[in-house]
Amino acid sequence: MTSSDEIFMRRALELALLGQGKVAPNPMVGCVIVHENKIIGEGWHQQYGGPHAEVNAINAVADKSLLPASRIYVTLEPCSHYGKTPPCADLLIQHGVKDVIICNTDPNPLVKGAGIRKLLDTGCQVHVGLLEEEGLHLNRCFFTFHTQKRPYIILKWAETADGFIGKTDGTQLNISNNLSKKLVHKWRTELPAIMVGTRTALLDNPQLNTRAWSGKNPTRIVLDKYLQLPGHLNLFNQSQPTLVYNFNKQETLPNLEKVKLDEREALLPTLLQDLYNRQLNGVLVEGGAVLLNSFIRTGLWDEAYVFKSNFHLAEAGVAAPTLPLAFLKHLSPVATDKLFIYTNSQVKLPIAGEE
Repeated sequence: MTSSDEIFMRRALELALLGQGKVAPNPMVGCVIVHENKIIGEGWHQQYGGPHAEVNAINAVADKSLLPASRIYVTLEPCSHYGKTPPCADLLIQHGVKDVIICNTDPNPLVKGAGIRKLLDTGCQVHVGLLEEEGLHLNRCFFTFHTQKRPYIILKWAETADGFIGKTDGTQLNISNNLSKKLVHKWRTELPAIMVGTRTALLDNPQLNTRAWSGKNPTRIVLDKYLQLPGHLNLFNQSQPTLVYNFNKQETLPNLEKVKLDEREALLPTLLQDLYNRQLNGVLVEGGAVLLNSFIRTGLWDEAYVFKSNFHLAEAGVAAPTLPLAFLKHLSPVATDKLFIYTNSQVKLPIAGEE
């Protein structure tokens, strides 16, 4: 692969990102079509159930007679099955495409190499693995969903400079600044679900919506084992899809479902299995300390977004979680706060071809 190949694939990855928050549980995919080193068409998967990236890119090509002599860059293996749209591999074959460069193979059992085989069987030249790590990171929710059979879990909290996330008496404590709070609302638009525990729901009465950012509200998840939370809380206002996991009752109302779990089974694995069955491939866990520490203790997390404030509580408080098996991936200032992004060093997505 040449440097120009990397440039065009990076463009395809940029395009794919435009679908963030709009295509789940499908992957974000971008496609660039190049003829004689010039882009003649590009597209991305814009909406769940809508045309795939390859379809949009081919539709953007003014002179389709150039396609057999063009090189196609696509961030994920073209699909090979009929889902909500026809197979993209068939579309490329139909237009006589002979040269395809792919970032990642598709782990979905309905595809998993079948799209590549279709192309190869027609004599198409196929290269796989260009900017593979970037592609894995882009679609980490999608890859985790299919390879580990659970949603991708991002833990989030804000802590004071002296290591606390709240007061012991439960009164609210504003730790992060307004810019950090707005960034959290942006993350909410990018993930299909958001989760809190019983104590956070009761003390903070959160809305868990995206009022500070433009985008789709996530599915709200609250863990209320014995249904002790009062019905007047914002979480139960039926303004957006909400799941209440408990041990007592199964009930379905508009935008509000109580999901009864078996108390004899391990709580988090059972809950995550249910979310997997519901096709929710990513969850932002916003607290509180008990719930966050439960995910950390079981190892069922992938990333942690931690805001560190310059504010000191200067008294005994609720200690911030610790991440004993974490790798610091990124550190950046957010106005007066610092954002630390950690990854779970025990969890690694498989690269193309691995089982």
